[in-house]
Amino acid sequence: MDTPLQVSFRNMDRSEAVEARVREKATKLEQYFDHITSCRVVVEAPERRHHQGNLFRIRIELGLPGKELVVSRHPKDKHAHEDVYVAIRDAFDAARRQLEDYARKTSGRVKFHEVPLHGKVLRLFPAEGYGFVDASDGREIYFHRNSVPGDGFDKLEVGRDVRLVVAEGESAEGPQASTVIPLGKHHLDDEPP
Repeated sequence: MDTPLQVSFRNMDRSEAVEARVREKATKLEQYFDHITSCRVVVEAPERRHHQGNLFRIRIELGLPGKELVVSRHPKDKHAHEDVYVAIRDAFDAARRQLEDYARKTSGRVKFHEVPLHGKVLRLFPAEGYGFVDASDGREIYFHRNSVPGDGFDKLEVGRDVRLVVAEGESAEGPQASTVIPLGKHHLDDEPP
């Protein structure tokens, strides 16, 4: 860390043991992201009057290049947070998860969900019961009436947006769709095909 760790206590006396645990957990965060520029931790007991039943709050502010991550663990109904060490553990676990996500995003390791193949009906031969789709991947895909669920084939028209699944292997006409689903303007048609 560029700036030394800052640990503050609110509504409670400073504890060397608690501070040592915070320092240990903060040091481990650098295993998940080694460019942490600063770390501020606030350990808070909400009410000073009670000796039992205090639910500790932990706030962690992590400075990163161009970003600040904040983890604020409010105990609410977590009675385990009557133990300050459990509250610290949970807060630093949340900070670790946020750091891992941030590290994945900055390194380009974010998982992307594959977009289903889609396209537009290019040519349609209703009497013969087949057509072709101009797919988003540049291919021209053949489909048969049976590829379209229900009576959807009869509702298709040239230019209609569709989502499709290409079958293994090719037909005599080239790549063939096993499923063709007509799409509405932004989603699947509301009415069944």
